[in-house]
Amino acid sequence: MSKLTPGKLAGLKAVSDSRGVIAAAAMDQRGSLQKSLAKERGAAANAHDLEEFKVLVTEVLTRHASAILLDPEYGLPASKERNKAGLLLAYEKTGYDAATPGRLPDLLDVWSVRRLKEAGADCIKILLYYTPFEKTAINDLKHAWIERIGDECLAQDIPFFLETVGYDAEGGDEKALAYAKKKPEVVSGSMAEFGKERYNVDVLKVEVPVEMSFVEGTRAFKGEKAYTRAEALQHFRDAETMTHKPFIYLSAGVSNPVFIETLELAGESGTKFNGVLCGRATWKEGIPVYAKEGASAFRRWLETTGVQNIENVNNALKAASPWYLKFGATSLEALG
Repeated sequence: MSKLTPGKLAGLKAVSDSRGVIAAAAMDQRGSLQKSLAKERGAAANAHDLEEFKVLVTEVLTRHASAILLDPEYGLPASKERNKAGLLLAYEKTGYDAATPGRLPDLLDVWSVRRLKEAGADCIKILLYYTPFEKTAINDLKHAWIERIGDECLAQDIPFFLETVGYDAEGGDEKALAYAKKKPEVVSGSMAEFGKERYNVDVLKVEVPVEMSFVEGTRAFKGEKAYTRAEALQHFRDAETMTHKPFIYLSAGVSNPVFIETLELAGESGTKFNGVLCGRATWKEGIPVYAKEGASAFRRWLETTGVQNIENVNNALKAASPWYLKFGATSLEALG
């Protein structure tokens, strides 16, 4: 395992709790948030709405999080309200060009790792849509792209968090049974690829390797089975063996109760995951409140339901392991 440089170590410490677990909130949604707000309001949502929504989430929820993930487009005002929590900044453009095959990524035009660091980032985050089953030519583009970003983070001595989100390369529905059966291999294959030293990724932000609504014997189960509970537990363990890197789970837009049950399953499997970057499972249900009733109603919602949601996640994080163990250290202090 590579030794952590001073900047990377400082960045990782800044986004971790006292245990060395990453208990981070995510609020870097842009296009999807704008659409959701507009849909609930029945009228367009503008830049001010996005900025205000992010400020409110950050002000309230960072009292209960080790860090917050924001975007530099609408999230910089929020980054000033983070109650001493660590800051991750997103470096990619929101969404992807649906007209081009392969869900190809793109970087924000007027930002660089140097500029994100100057804006206060403790860590850099990139989202990449990825499946090992995609055409080689497309994945080759993605591999080279991640190598460039990894080298940029190395040059600036700042941690690189890579978030991989799987999809069906054949264009099938990611919510269908057929994809649920493929998902363990998509997640494991992504972890195996980007855990390679050449990418200089410090923390993998990954999906859980199962689709909860297809796991028999869970509260989230909807009646169609892709895996038994025992098989699901094994998929968690198998994914973990794919990398030596620290990894954290994303909530992937599921509800708070489903995400909590997911983390319980991860804990039951004995998987040594290192935390979460949890967005929508904490604040998604507050979107209609903000859209219809405004900022002060949303703040009240956050201070009650939102806080309850993030406390549920923090409680489930008792099953997480400190990331420093992946570097062979016995404590944060031992790393220097």
